Amino acid sequence: MAKKDRSSASVSRRDFLKLGGFGIGALALSPLSRLFNLPEYPDSEYLGRNCTGGMIPIRAAPDVNSATVRDIYEDAVLPWLREVPALNPDYNRPNNQRWVETPEGYVYAPNMQPVRNLPNVVFNGLPEDHPDGFWAEITVPYVNLIIEGNSEWATRLQEANYTPRLYYSQVVWIDQTRTGGDGSILYRIKERFGSSDTFWGEGTSFRPIAEEEVAPLSSDVDPNEKVIRINVTNQTLSCLEADREVFFCRVSTGALFDAYGNRVDKWETPLGEHITHHKYVSLRMAAGTMESGYEEPGVGWATFIVGSGVSIHSVHWHNDFGTPRSHGCVNCRPEDAKWIFRWTTPVVTLDQGEAAWTDWTSGSTHVIVYEREY
Repeated sequence: MAKKDRSSASVSRRDFLKLGGFGIGALALSPLSRLFNLPEYPDSEYLGRNCTGGMIPIRAAPDVNSATVRDIYEDAVLPWLREVPALNPDYNRPNNQRWVETPEGYVYAPNMQPVRNLPNVVFNGLPEDHPDGFWAEITVPYVNLIIEGNSEWATRLQEANYTPRLYYSQVVWIDQTRTGGDGSILYRIKERFGSSDTFWGEGTSFRPIAEEEVAPLSSDVDPNEKVIRINVTNQTLSCLEADREVFFCRVSTGALFDAYGNRVDKWETPLGEHITHHKYVSLRMAAGTMESGYEEPGVGWATFIVGSGVSIHSVHWHNDFGTPRSHGCVNCRPEDAKWIFRWTTPVVTLDQGEAAWTDWTSGSTHVIVYEREY
């Protein structure tokens, strides 16, 4: 697709403050003609990325038995026209019968991460009021990483012939900027929690997060009257204030089967009554083995509810909400995880990046994980 011409665009001081979320300080805008050093993506407002890590088919109709138009590889990005129901139920996948319509055909929706391509104005240097760094969200389908130092995570990906990347909606800490060999501005990603890895990525991929985005959501009820109810049978999450539901979303809780179809109990989300006790704007998460586990940096909006490491958090590696498939955590869409993060206690500011209760007997949000009774 042809590139959109942005070389003549101008950014006012007010626009810059909106884009960056910071005071203007000593920052310098990179020339806007560099905004499109990123990969060429389809010219569509809404896009979908193959998030399976493997090859999947585009089919002629929204039906698992329809003809294959062609196969697409991992991280392929297609225009997302609309979501449609399956023509015929697939009883092997009863929880999700959704398909994405593209110009070429149909792709099973749980295999496609909803993404957009929204490059950002970049700045050369850190803001005066955030000299140590800032939190940022990735707003393009993916950004390739340049490794600085040693990284076991990135090395394993490279050994498996994968390019280390970060994906749309991931949240990272930026602590340095520099100019690349082609004149583009690069940002350094330095993980604050869970790892000491550092990487560089194209600056236009990252949108600074403003403080008001994480501000607590206003409520008239006592925080002790807030309750999260997670139904592992229906794969739903509800937030209640004094028994009134104020938020609802579909989730993915602990998987019931392993990669080979064997029934397992070790990944089940613990039932019972819990509390929110530790929260992170973003951190690296890892569990299990290379064959049946995972390791992901930049997992955003993590609200821990069980001391063993079970949390409510965003995911970018599937769109299969409504199906149990986690390693015990409660997977949410990024926007849902962020809402829950803001609604629950303890409160976390961007400067803190994390917060924990020292008194576990009071002040936390009550969480009930249960099975539906027939």
